[in-house]
Amino acid sequence: MKIPEKMKAAVLLSPNVLELREVATPQPGPADVLIQVASCVICSSDVSLLAKPWPGQPPYGEFIPGHEYSGVVVAKGETVDEFRIGDRVAVEAHYGCGRCRNCRRGNYTSCLNYGRRDKGHRANGFTTNGGFAQYVVNQVNTVYPIPDSVGFEEASLITNLGCVLYGMETIGGYLVGDQVAVIGPGPLGLISVGVAKALCAGKVYLVGTRASRLELGRALGADRLIDINREDPMAVVREETRGIGADLVIESSGSARGLHMAIAVARRMGKILLLGFPEEPVSADFASLAKDNKSIHTVRGEGWGNCGRAVSLLASGRVNLKPLITHSFPLANIEEGFKTFRERIGGAVKVVVKPNNSPAGSF
Repeated sequence: MKIPEKMKAAVLLSPNVLELREVATPQPGPADVLIQVASCVICSSDVSLLAKPWPGQPPYGEFIPGHEYSGVVVAKGETVDEFRIGDRVAVEAHYGCGRCRNCRRGNYTSCLNYGRRDKGHRANGFTTNGGFAQYVVNQVNTVYPIPDSVGFEEASLITNLGCVLYGMETIGGYLVGDQVAVIGPGPLGLISVGVAKALCAGKVYLVGTRASRLELGRALGADRLIDINREDPMAVVREETRGIGADLVIESSGSARGLHMAIAVARRMGKILLLGFPEEPVSADFASLAKDNKSIHTVRGEGWGNCGRAVSLLASGRVNLKPLITHSFPLANIEEGFKTFRERIGGAVKVVVKPNNSPAGSF
């Protein structure tokens, strides 16, 4: 197919100001592929970095955000033989420098040269241009083929699912029979429910405040819904586990209250996985953590190749992300998309932006 010299993209001009502009279409390097973007999903991280620049973020007027996207390979570098033109693909955001201590040990989402393009680091949608554009360049190691059974919108959530799986691997995996409490029915919390059930958790509790989100959690596999406006999560979990507590608590609300709750709900020797994080420093009950030998685990991004595992889970039908997609907008209406996401208009969970009306390949 003929690739235009210019493309449309949403460029960040100043805090919270995105403007649709015509910019040069990027060209793939020797180990890159050029992707025609079919779907790019708005994330809370996008909302945060639009309001205040993150470390390594390109200057205003040059930066195209968006890190959760999928599409079709339309061009590739001369060394790329892993993909063919026309392949349907999903992506992960992070590509480490490959030369620092962390990257050499496989921890590329925590690259010690984060933000240094001169050292080879890239994080599309964070430190390099992302998917709120008609075309985007990805290093070949950040690209995953998707089967025809997985739609582009669902494939755009591969990074979310990969992040949850990265968290599961970080805590040691193996959830079979475990009592799992998920705090916060946002996208990562809801996906955590689906993953916990796919990994055969014994019982999954979902804690939140909004009835619609809790019910969505039920559809994704939650066994017990706890509305904190009506019930005390610690009392419920303690009662239903005969006073023991949860084996694993996944905190995805990103609130101080959620962190305190996670520590309280976890059993002795229990594990706490933080998928959300407070914007400001918070206090914690370290006495409980120490006396009861509880451990807190954190993850950044979707490391250790877990986006590949995410594709496998979707292809097998063991996890279904389709219910999370609630709204869709063309690139020209990206501001309306962000407003819908921020204000949760119409029960918005995940909002899709479609840069191309007719991308290569089938939807």
